[in-house]
Amino acid sequence: MRFATKLSGLGAAFSAMMAAGTLMAQDGITGLEVVGAPHPKGTGFQPAATELARDQQWLDHMLLYLCIGVVALVLTLLLVVILRYNQRVNPKPSRFTHNTPLEVTWTLIPIIILVVLGSFSLPVLFKQQEIPEADVVIKAIGNQWYWSYEYPDEGISFDSFMLAKEDLADYGYSESDYLLATDTAVVVPVGKKVVVQVTANDVIHSWKIPAFAVMQDAVPGRIAEAWFQADREGIYFGQCSELCGKDHAYMPITVKVVSEEVYQDWLQRTKLAQMGTSAPVQVAQAE
Repeated sequence: MRFATKLSGLGAAFSAMMAAGTLMAQDGITGLEVVGAPHPKGTGFQPAATELARDQQWLDHMLLYLCIGVVALVLTLLLVVILRYNQRVNPKPSRFTHNTPLEVTWTLIPIIILVVLGSFSLPVLFKQQEIPEADVVIKAIGNQWYWSYEYPDEGISFDSFMLAKEDLADYGYSESDYLLATDTAVVVPVGKKVVVQVTANDVIHSWKIPAFAVMQDAVPGRIAEAWFQADREGIYFGQCSELCGKDHAYMPITVKVVSEEVYQDWLQRTKLAQMGTSAPVQVAQAE
């Protein structure tokens, strides 16, 4: 009797696993890798999935080395002054009011540093602000405390809410994706220029995807634009990055970057779905 009970339990568990696997396959989550996500105790950047992100990360590293050089120079000069011009070594210090070569030097060096900063950082900034002609246009609308999305050229729209911990498995996510995953996602094709029109219905929000190097405030009554061109398929997580009320921490962003074929399939099925809903993303499984 006990053996039969255990066997029945194992059978039920196996059936549940099969059902969960079917649900995950229907949603297509297993065909997409989670690429852009924060990690516990992480201090570095998320993997750069756009040219904008690669430029920003390169600029950050370059500026870090520049800062290290400035700090090393200042510390070296301080050490020289301490060792060479202390009272014991130099009991009778020189008295002068001007040193033209020295003054020219400490004026030119900061100017050169500022020129270097500007020459490398301004092109990166301009590239972000110069919105290209879009292959896909998406409107992201911030609400307290969730995001609404529209594809104006396709005539579809849906809301996106954070998944509760007990619902993560039903959508193919793991527990580590809690506070990051949403019930619906922004779906975009890989390698295409995506322009996001950002606004809000109530207070100021901010639409941010770190792996894309995209962050744009959503201001009620105004429409701002950001853009990206993801070059790697996968799932990317973001967050509202403007303090917007008591549930500010609970309005994440999920973006799925898929192939053109999967994107077109998702578009067609979403257009046929109930108004205000998003069809599951179906990704072919690797054999």
